[in-house]
Amino acid sequence: MGRLTTAMAVSLWAIPISILVNRIVPQPYMDEIFHIPQAQQYCKGNFWSWDPMITTPPGLYGLSLAYIASLFPGKWLFNLPDLCTIPILRSTNVVLAILCGILVRDIVMHLRPGIKEGKATCYAILVALYPLHWFFTFLYYTDVASLATVLATYLACLKKQFWFSAMFGAVAVLCRQTNVIWVLFVAANGAISYVEDLYAKEHPFRENYDFQMEKDEHVPTEKEMTAFPPSLRKRQKHSTATSEVLSANSRERLLDHSPGLIGDIIAICKKFWYVKWRVLIAFTPFAFVLAAFVAFVFLNNGIVLGAKEAHVVSPHFAQVLYFGLASAASMFPLHFSPSQVVQLFHLFAKNGSRCILLFSVAFCLSAIWVRYFSIAHPYLLADNRHYTFYIWRRLIQAHWSMKYALIPLYIYSWFSILTTLGKEQKRIWVLSFCISVALVLVPAPLIEFRYFTIPLVLLIIHSPIMSGKNLLLLSFVYAAVNALTMGLFLFRPFHWAHEPGIQRFIW
Repeated sequence: MGRLTTAMAVSLWAIPISILVNRIVPQPYMDEIFHIPQAQQYCKGNFWSWDPMITTPPGLYGLSLAYIASLFPGKWLFNLPDLCTIPILRSTNVVLAILCGILVRDIVMHLRPGIKEGKATCYAILVALYPLHWFFTFLYYTDVASLATVLATYLACLKKQFWFSAMFGAVAVLCRQTNVIWVLFVAANGAISYVEDLYAKEHPFRENYDFQMEKDEHVPTEKEMTAFPPSLRKRQKHSTATSEVLSANSRERLLDHSPGLIGDIIAICKKFWYVKWRVLIAFTPFAFVLAAFVAFVFLNNGIVLGAKEAHVVSPHFAQVLYFGLASAASMFPLHFSPSQVVQLFHLFAKNGSRCILLFSVAFCLSAIWVRYFSIAHPYLLADNRHYTFYIWRRLIQAHWSMKYALIPLYIYSWFSILTTLGKEQKRIWVLSFCISVALVLVPAPLIEFRYFTIPLVLLIIHSPIMSGKNLLLLSFVYAAVNALTMGLFLFRPFHWAHEPGIQRFIW
């Protein structure tokens, strides 16, 4: 029932807005001028035709062919001449967006078995409203297909269906090459969970050992102690109190000496060694995906398929800073609420010298990244049809000092993200997430908010559960941004002096 509710909720806005977009913008726009003709070539069976300007593999076109094949009964029934039209190809992403909502709901339910079904549905609707994901639901881009296949990979892995997970992962890589990082992220964390489950079953005493007093020792109750002689009763009370103090001290020592991140990694490696062959066999399907990707990179002489000169791999470390701020802003009830600011302030005050050192290192590193590893791509500077054009021109480049003035905000955003994730996730998970974000974003020379979608959705899913009030507030803000962006796109077209045709504002 929850899946049906999610699908219906997403459909309520996805279908009518899709009809409106196709009516006002009937011709391919921006990257659609490459994707739609290519998909139509595939519809004709011309699989050897390829537009050299397309940078991503043909995963989206394959999904469209499968979707169009499901419409064949309707074609015969209504005698439709062609199914590879622009509206039908765009509707591929509408279907995939509905599927994304269902996948998010199922993932949230799986990660938090105690959560109410209505709350999980609210999270699915929130992700469906996330502005970048929402906007590209109505155009023929690879973003929605990319997110849907990564979420399917993740859900299958959570359910320990590793062959299906690897299969979905292969499709995800076919939709966008950088998704190989998220497939490896899913596989790595799935392997860690698998190792811990196996080890806990086979070594329950080692796993559950917690330095407590012997559980078989009987501690008399107050009622039983009334039958003791006064001297023995006094001695027993003293013994019980001493045991409680010792137990409390043992727990406190255990907490004080809990292993850090390095200790967690070492512990996982030791556990892996006990069950290594079973883990390697279980996760062999992911090795096939990785091997196929490596072969592709070798044969293609790079990751990007077409337009390689405009997508040269570059050390763009500032992308990590941009992602931190954009993600924290996209989840502002969690990261910019007064309670979160006060909590981080108390954390700094409690660990004064350590936090000052950490902040200093983060500030110096961020300053180096901003100064030497911040790239202004020609597409960013020349194309005024995107939010990033105005953010770069009017904010980051407003004054030479502005890009440095934003560093404390970048640092705060990342500190907030890490501390918030740390409440729900293990340190190894947080580390693997940060590494995956860096591997996806740093090589990309172009500042593009679309690249943030998958990691941000993972953040939303794995952060602490938001209250209903915050979910409603965030959904309202997302809907307002969506209305503004779609309104500009549909009803405020403009012209370029140097190029004919109608231009439209887009994310």
